[in-house]
Amino acid sequence: MRWDAIIVGAGAAGLFCAGILGQRGRRVLVLDHASILGEKIRISGGGRCNFTNRDCHWQNFLSLNPSFPKSALSRYRPIEFINLVRQYGIGFHEKHRGQLFCNDSATQIVDLLRSECGLGGVTVRHPVTIHGVSRESEFWRIESSLGAELAGAVVIATGGLPVPALGATSYGLDLARLFGLAVVPPRPGLVPLAFTSLDFEGVSHLAGLSLPVSISSGSKGSAYGAAAFQEDLLITHKGLSGPAVLQASNYWEEGQPLVIDWAPQLGSHLGFDQDVVGAKLVESVMAEQLPERLARYFAESSGLAGRKWAEVGKKDRLKIADQLHRWSVKPAGTLGWKKAEVMLGGVDTRALDSKTMMAKAHPGLYFIGECVDVTGHLGGHNFQWAWASAHACGQSI
Repeated sequence: MRWDAIIVGAGAAGLFCAGILGQRGRRVLVLDHASILGEKIRISGGGRCNFTNRDCHWQNFLSLNPSFPKSALSRYRPIEFINLVRQYGIGFHEKHRGQLFCNDSATQIVDLLRSECGLGGVTVRHPVTIHGVSRESEFWRIESSLGAELAGAVVIATGGLPVPALGATSYGLDLARLFGLAVVPPRPGLVPLAFTSLDFEGVSHLAGLSLPVSISSGSKGSAYGAAAFQEDLLITHKGLSGPAVLQASNYWEEGQPLVIDWAPQLGSHLGFDQDVVGAKLVESVMAEQLPERLARYFAESSGLAGRKWAEVGKKDRLKIADQLHRWSVKPAGTLGWKKAEVMLGGVDTRALDSKTMMAKAHPGLYFIGECVDVTGHLGGHNFQWAWASAHACGQSI
């Protein structure tokens, strides 16, 4: 049988694209190497799938070609997927800053995607091993463990490298290179950061503390520039995690420091009324705005622990305020692909048509989803890129 499209990869982008194509009357075959489909969707969002963000905008994405995602994102907006979720009777709620989660289970999103494929008469085969992709006259030929198939178009939706235990591979990137497409070197994104014992000296005993901070990462000379986020930070035994650090990790590069404001709600003079707190110890005063253990850490590291606030001169107050607002530390690295939520880098978007996701040099060859050099911030943006890039592709074949 000759298919209109063969989609390699049955994750969020692949299944969504297949459903769109099938319901447009196209003959579609989906191939995937996994025995159970949608596992990365099922574990996302703590098992409830943060399936989009109400406030998703192209500025929430990183790419060496920053304007590339504009077209797809503008043509398939969050409200369109939200309406699809409502159509399937899936309850959801907003957790934080536009982040939408299923009330019950991420499995509902997998079921939605499978149902959409069913409505389009899509054929899904798995587990399948792909042996080769080649051009044969006006068709594309896919050699797999189930034999050979011909198609007018091939869509690569193989995802990224995070969570290798679930079968993540570099297949999409390897195929792009095989056809001469540039690939932006991949690295873990939205990932906790680790520190050497020396860099983290005096802080590791604070493991378990979580609090809202302002965090800055990157620089003008970095691949994706610099950014600052106000989110919750978690101190762990290995380093720093939590939404603030996951966001900052996308902009961080080896050798660069992170700068953390542990009390963004306080001004440069800390804002304490001396007539009220003057007789209190420094650590007690700071504990009014910080967790007690963290307050003691800053009081001790500044040499002011055990002293009354009224006895501390203006110079020392400014010193402790500077430490509190501009605490700098250099991570040793990330916790790697096992802990990463997304992949930075991927197929260079300059080789793709932003309106269709097709490789400019290879008519009929498409790349969508995470394998492309487009990575979103934390909070449902990466799922919205999966839907939007799949939609752009699905409307063009």
